[in-house]
Amino acid sequence: MLPAQEAAKIYHTNYVRNSRAMGVLWQVFTVTFAVITVVVFIQPYWIGDSVNTPQAGYFGLFHYCIGNALTSELTCKGSALDFGSIPSGAFKTAMFFVGISMLLVVGSIVCFSLFFFFNTGSVYKICAWMQLASSTCMVIGCMIYPDGWDSDEVKRMCGQRTDKYTLGNCTVRWAYILAIISIMDSLSLSFLAFSLGSRQDKLLPEDFQVEGKGRRVNGGGEKMGSEGKTKAA
Repeated sequence: MLPAQEAAKIYHTNYVRNSRAMGVLWQVFTVTFAVITVVVFIQPYWIGDSVNTPQAGYFGLFHYCIGNALTSELTCKGSALDFGSIPSGAFKTAMFFVGISMLLVVGSIVCFSLFFFFNTGSVYKICAWMQLASSTCMVIGCMIYPDGWDSDEVKRMCGQRTDKYTLGNCTVRWAYILAIISIMDSLSLSFLAFSLGSRQDKLLPEDFQVEGKGRRVNGGGEKMGSEGKTKAA
């Protein structure tokens, strides 16, 4: 059987190694999630036409394209820098919250630099709160977006049966689905970051205290008996 001090050191080494491996995976997935949120924000494929729509086209958070019935050419409008070009107030609000979600995730990546200056557990928890807030903003954006489906431009493409939270003849496109999936990703990453922060708080100190039968072992390699006498290890 391994001495108590050596067993404690092996346990500590494995604990730290596993925590660091999970931390690296969390950072990789966070960067991947940031790319997803950027794609969700800029891509205009939240909803789009189908075989039954009067016009061809697609809509995003701020940019949209609608086809011409005579020429079949798409006319594109909308800019994130020009709120007046966005066809619905709900789209503007959704764009705001999804944009905040994107910035929070990018901000959590910037916070990686804090690992060099501050307590690791605290940095994990800061990033976890940012990612949790990001998922909340994404939820709000996804819930508000269908409220703008009753705008004239959407009805022009999807038909007059289109209304708030009723898409008519149009279909949900991949960017909207990806936004919903990203909510689960963000929640998973935030919970993992909270877990990693807690693990950092529980890391054993360098001076290991291992309870034994009437004695304990410290990092200096000394055995301390129950009588309070110290003997060389």
